[in-house]
Amino acid sequence: MTRLKIGGVALGLMIGLLAATPANAWKRGNVDVLAVLPAATGSVEGLTVGPDDGNIYVPTFGFNTQGGLSGPATLFVISPNGKLINQVTITTQPPLNPASAHMLGLGFNPVTKDLLVIDFGANGFTAGDVLKVDPKTGQAKLFMNPIPGSGLNALTFDKSGNVYVSDSFNGVIWKTGPNGGTATQWCSDPLLRPGTGLTPPFGANGVAFSNDGNFLYVANTAFHQIIKIPVHADGTACSPSIFITGINAPDGIVFDRNDNLWVCANQEDEIVIIDPTGKVIAKLGDFRGIDPKGIARGFLFPASLAFSNDRSTLYVSNLTLNLPFATNSGPAAIDSAWTLEVSGYTVSKLRARIPPFPDDNE
Repeated sequence: MTRLKIGGVALGLMIGLLAATPANAWKRGNVDVLAVLPAATGSVEGLTVGPDDGNIYVPTFGFNTQGGLSGPATLFVISPNGKLINQVTITTQPPLNPASAHMLGLGFNPVTKDLLVIDFGANGFTAGDVLKVDPKTGQAKLFMNPIPGSGLNALTFDKSGNVYVSDSFNGVIWKTGPNGGTATQWCSDPLLRPGTGLTPPFGANGVAFSNDGNFLYVANTAFHQIIKIPVHADGTACSPSIFITGINAPDGIVFDRNDNLWVCANQEDEIVIIDPTGKVIAKLGDFRGIDPKGIARGFLFPASLAFSNDRSTLYVSNLTLNLPFATNSGPAAIDSAWTLEVSGYTVSKLRARIPPFPDDNE
């Protein structure tokens, strides 16, 4: 009897150790809530950090737990310690069309210092444009002319201040000079399109240049791929290719100083870090349920990300979107039901550190 008892305990310990190994495959780090935003204004998608003040800027995307919202969007400005220091309505003046409720990617041009915000468009999202927004007042002017039938999503800049905007519906990267105007097609390719019947139905999404500026990387959300576009010496694009595949709905992307690519996997509720060879080297964060106050713990549909100016902290917007609201009653995602339970929308923060594997010190 004693022998059998000891054997059972030993077997139980062995099973426990084997079961624990996959759970500890990644040191995911702690994801904290930086700020909770009002439920009435809807969740936020785009996120950027002010180059001078270090504050976090997020505009609303026009959806809450009840569905789509009307009226202009709200731009929130949050300090690095999580204090809401400004909240303005993004508005335009005639003869411009009124700004919609659906704002997406944004960023400060490194040359002109202008804050540019993508207006995804109203009336069925048929005519997106890019606005130049005063972050103190919310007053907006047209920066990039409207593109009918587009799905403008994210933007980035080259070292000369030229602006590159992804078009999720048409599979195009649009380009303007630092002062905007009418965009030209910088790159158009099937690898940037959303395909047919794929979910989420967005092709080209997050965009980021490598540190040397020789390549533009684009997240294709629908195909779960990162696309790599070489850049000619004269600034024109070369033929795109698949850099890596297998990330569950890649969304916002950003490079660190070592050219590791940090990717929001919006349908897996995590940040995936890819080294310059295309190998995954870390997975950070996760969804850990809804707390008693109705606030998501960890990530819930992480969409955009940016480093603090000292590179010590990573900020992440949680879109917290019930996917059928934005896809005209398309299929729900694995976390869609959870998004309907929240009472407020969050921006998260975590330590910007690539942790070692748990067994590396053994």
